[in-house]
Amino acid sequence: MKNEYFKNRFKFNNDRKAVWKALTEFFQNEIPANSTILELGAGYCDFINGINAKRKIAVDVIPDSKMYCNSDIEFICCNVLEISLVAESVDVVFASNFLEHFNDTELNLLFQNLTKIIKPSGKLILMQPNYFYAYREYWDDYTHKKAFSHFSICDFLQNNGFIIQKLYKRFIPFSFYSNLPKSYWLTKFYLMLPYKFFAKQMCVIALKK
Repeated sequence: MKNEYFKNRFKFNNDRKAVWKALTEFFQNEIPANSTILELGAGYCDFINGINAKRKIAVDVIPDSKMYCNSDIEFICCNVLEISLVAESVDVVFASNFLEHFNDTELNLLFQNLTKIIKPSGKLILMQPNYFYAYREYWDDYTHKKAFSHFSICDFLQNNGFIIQKLYKRFIPFSFYSNLPKSYWLTKFYLMLPYKFFAKQMCVIALKK
């Protein structure tokens, strides 16, 4: 069932590589080269493949994700609620379009686990649909269980032991399948704009207390 969802909802698209190249360059400034980084729900691994770090770990419940990992990636196929890593061994955790697929009970379990494995002052980077701007299309994905806005995501993270470092309430458009043109240079330019037209996803960067 999960494999079919992955193939149907997130069909491979070459355009995503160009967009993710620009995104990873943007996020690289937040990720020291000597760090250990964990990506949750790695999918096609466009982010984790493009990031420079000492140790890179990709987690996804879909076994096919391993095919997209570069050779320097440690791939773990499991439910993210069951990740087993050494306590305080991860410097940065990244997730894109991820938290909305969990209910409150699952999110509590996930963050109990994350607070164990992230180092003190470690970083959490989240890209999320922002319900404040994307309410019309938010529930088109039948697997969405939870809605976050730029207000509620900050409250949620603070209540789970994180300090908000940066918040981009409008970061990128809602989906790769929009009609907007996609390229490396356009994405680079778009990320530099002071106001991002059509953006319905947010980005939050938070530090573990």
